[in-house]
Amino acid sequence: MIHSTVVIDPSASIDEGVEIGPYSVIGANVSIGSGSIIGSHVTINGTTTIGKGNRIYQFASIGEDPQDKKYAGEASFLEIGDNNQIREFTTIHRGTTQDKNITVIGNDNLFMAYTHVAHDCVIANDVILANAASLGGHVHIGSHVILGGFSIVHQFCHLGDHCFSAMGSAISKDIPPYVMVGGRPTKPHGINSVGLERRGYSADAILHIKRAYKALYKSGMSLADATNKIIEMAEQYPELKPMISFLEKSNRSILR
Repeated sequence: MIHSTVVIDPSASIDEGVEIGPYSVIGANVSIGSGSIIGSHVTINGTTTIGKGNRIYQFASIGEDPQDKKYAGEASFLEIGDNNQIREFTTIHRGTTQDKNITVIGNDNLFMAYTHVAHDCVIANDVILANAASLGGHVHIGSHVILGGFSIVHQFCHLGDHCFSAMGSAISKDIPPYVMVGGRPTKPHGINSVGLERRGYSADAILHIKRAYKALYKSGMSLADATNKIIEMAEQYPELKPMISFLEKSNRSILR
């Protein structure tokens, strides 16, 4: 059902079965997939593609212009996958030509109230941003990541799969897969073993990840030497391969 007060641009594409609440505005070139529910007073702008089964709650702003002085009105894009929950007052912005010109959100993510996803971010699947967590531009978030309430992530940082930040973390460098961070200043605090257990990692796999963490953070080795040590370990323990790939590609260095 689409409420009679909704304003929809003629160029928008709304699949059958989409529900849109009172006083929402759907702008030009917006596409919304079947089974999605848009609450009241939601604004969706720009060239924004929203997949199936998403729920966007009241007062969210989706696909708005980037908050970047370099943005000059050029066409830019936002792509949202399937089965995401976007709660009240969340803001998600489109990309810029300084990157790939697109912000990308995967599937099955939860954005709690007042969260912010800036331009050119890439978020994978099964991610949770707790209340008021905010991402600067160009941030990449892997799958199964949880950011605690009021966590902030500096521009261009990458966070690996299964990592976790405590409430109020200020993240200014990359976080490797599996690692938990927290405190002020924000520092590593072991691995996300509870999350890994919930996702079916064996006790043996978690033990090997803990040993890799110790090599990286507790051994006193340089980052290069610690990475080489983990490469050796990964020959027997494949769960360490995502860690190696992440470390080899990190541009901002890691929080250490």
